[in-house]
Amino acid sequence: AWLTRLQTAAEFAFDTETTSLDYMEAQIVGVSFAIAAGEAAYLPLAHDYLGAPPQLNREAVLAQLKPLLEDPTIRKIGQNLKYDRSVLLNHGITLRGIAHDTMLQSYVLDSTASRHDFDTLCAKHLNHTTISFADIAGKGKNQLTFNQVGLEQATPYAAEDADYTLRLHQHFWAQLQALDGQRKLYESVEVPLVSVLSTIERNGVKVDAAMLARHSQELETRMHSVMLEAYAAAGQEFNLASPKQLGEILYTKLGLTAPRKTPKGQPSTAEDVLEELADMGHELPKLILVHRGLAKLKSTYTDKLPQQINPRTGRVHTSYHQAVASTGRLSSSDPNLQNIPIRNEEGRRIRQAFIAESGCQLLAADYSQIELRIMAHLSRDAGLLNAFAQGLDVHRATAAEVFGTPLAEVTTEQRRAAKAINFGLIYGMSAFGLAKQLGVDRRDAQDYVNLYFARYPGVKQYMDDTREQARAQGYVETLFGRRLFLPDIHSKNAATRQYAERTAINAPMQGTAADIIKKAMLAVDAWLQNSGLRTKMIMQVHDELVFEVPENEMATVREHVVALMTNAAVLAVPLLVESGVGNNWDEAH
Repeated sequence: AWLTRLQTAAEFAFDTETTSLDYMEAQIVGVSFAIAAGEAAYLPLAHDYLGAPPQLNREAVLAQLKPLLEDPTIRKIGQNLKYDRSVLLNHGITLRGIAHDTMLQSYVLDSTASRHDFDTLCAKHLNHTTISFADIAGKGKNQLTFNQVGLEQATPYAAEDADYTLRLHQHFWAQLQALDGQRKLYESVEVPLVSVLSTIERNGVKVDAAMLARHSQELETRMHSVMLEAYAAAGQEFNLASPKQLGEILYTKLGLTAPRKTPKGQPSTAEDVLEELADMGHELPKLILVHRGLAKLKSTYTDKLPQQINPRTGRVHTSYHQAVASTGRLSSSDPNLQNIPIRNEEGRRIRQAFIAESGCQLLAADYSQIELRIMAHLSRDAGLLNAFAQGLDVHRATAAEVFGTPLAEVTTEQRRAAKAINFGLIYGMSAFGLAKQLGVDRRDAQDYVNLYFARYPGVKQYMDDTREQARAQGYVETLFGRRLFLPDIHSKNAATRQYAERTAINAPMQGTAADIIKKAMLAVDAWLQNSGLRTKMIMQVHDELVFEVPENEMATVREHVVALMTNAAVLAVPLLVESGVGNNWDEAH
């Protein structure tokens, strides 16, 4: 009876209950459906606890549901459907007709809201306290998996998921339909991206575990030698990981002045404090920072990545999050691919362990200076537009303008300062911050900023206008209608207010860059699906897409990927995509 109703419904909400949060391993335990608010059904298929009642055969039921779930004309509504799509693929079902995702509706309406998970959304928007998973499965190490949960508890929990997903959709959709820009962004970018991200996650990336093991040993050796240097600088042995011991040595024994105290009134040993002390020329804080950096790489990547290799696929499968970063950027976890450092040797060594399957190579395609190009587009500053139109090195061009030097005579040092100014202003850096970064007097840094604004008046005008607009309407927008709300723009606290103002200037650039790479991913995925090629999109990191490409497809794929990324948006300046090929990620970058 439910099958007939679902087949004739224009749309329905559904949710899968599974054995695991790991989308590569999870198996379906049951499925819930809702067509109208207040009416939902749970279909149990694989509860296997002692005394569990007989249930319909899972394979037989999924075979009946397959045509329905794969029908693109029947619209599906869910909460975080990327997970459900992946789980269904474990059973040979390709979910089509993904029409609405309540997590993404909430996110597009207000990305700065703290959380977009089901329980939070129900409490906040529907004033409804949901049955939590812990309520029916317990907590901690004794927590049951869903197949062990009794049907009496499982049924209301699972049916509520479908019912309240439908209610959330009705609540959010009414709001989105009234907001043209956000609705378009949601329908044309965020929803179609669900399937693309699910595919990238499942493709995974091959990782060389033996190389990482060797790298771990080397990091261990380096950490040991840095530890011995720290002992020498401190004049005694101590636990480098103990803030208390470190504080005593820095501030009592060595007599350094603490730049900041903790909320409890103790001299701080936080990273930014150590950086400040290191900048003053103190040796021990510098060594502690090096040791911490090495320890983080070792624990987060070289030790952990091999444990994250899926035994079935031999690859690492990250999780991409669409509804976390307020600017619209994707984030990733388990592993976090966005945080592997690129500028130091250790980070590059980790990237070298991301390798291609035999017979394939990796292709990395990267937007060059995209946020500066967006700044040129948004500000319409003649100087910036001209530099990009002529294909000049924009940092060198800025240096020539700011320092009044002919382009050919710009020094490396002047270019470095101009680069710091270009990127610093995008991120709302103050003259104080710039002085610190360049190692110059604050007055000199202020002179640089003043000169910059004199040479690029359109940028100054854009920043002033954006601050005003943010104050007037409480939000800023990207080129494609993504809104970022700024609740602190009228804060009485000056530091909080200034941070909101910096965010107002930066968010349209970061957010537009995020929108552009998402559009590029959709275009590249559509082309790959229709091309009959074996190439796979395997990673998205910042402004970069990475592909695993059979060697005989490389020339075609490289040309098409660069063209599709270049044409993902039309700005007042050209988008530039740089691409590289290699046997590992570092080589390709």
